[in-house]
Amino acid sequence: MDITDIALLLLRLVVGATMIAHGVNHWIGGGKIAGTAGWFSGLGLRNGVLQAWFSVITEIGAGALLILGLLTPLAAAAVISVMSVAALLAHRKNGFFVFKDGYEYVLVLAVVSLAIGILGPGWLSVDHAAGIEITGWGGGAIALGVGVLATAGLLATFWRPQAPKSESADADS
Repeated sequence: MDITDIALLLLRLVVGATMIAHGVNHWIGGGKIAGTAGWFSGLGLRNGVLQAWFSVITEIGAGALLILGLLTPLAAAAVISVMSVAALLAHRKNGFFVFKDGYEYVLVLAVVSLAIGILGPGWLSVDHAAGIEITGWGGGAIALGVGVLATAGLLATFWRPQAPKSESADADS
């Protein structure tokens, strides 16, 4: 074990705990599942309640897997996918900075997760103890590839944005 293992553990703990907190907030915080479902529907995602539960399960599950260092490239892929959907649907139009509801926060979580996928979970992990660490190009390819495919699959299956209203339609109202 060296200092890199400690750094990887810190990254896994912080990103994992953040994802768990995010999932719990979607579940029982603020507007609960109904509020989360309404927000997802407002972003153009069909089946808002299903999307809300998918989000809760994915965020809490990915967070727990990261903390444990278990199936690390797949846990990283889940974070990349969730953050990519958020970036594309909720934050992209607002620019970079988080204080303007931009994509800064979700970008950092996604890229740190990709780095974890590339570097692996480190010595202090279930993956290492079980001898199933996948690191380097392989870990990065799994994290990024599965994350991008999951994002594309979700958007292709569930995203149906409303057409923007034209000015002439607004004037006729």
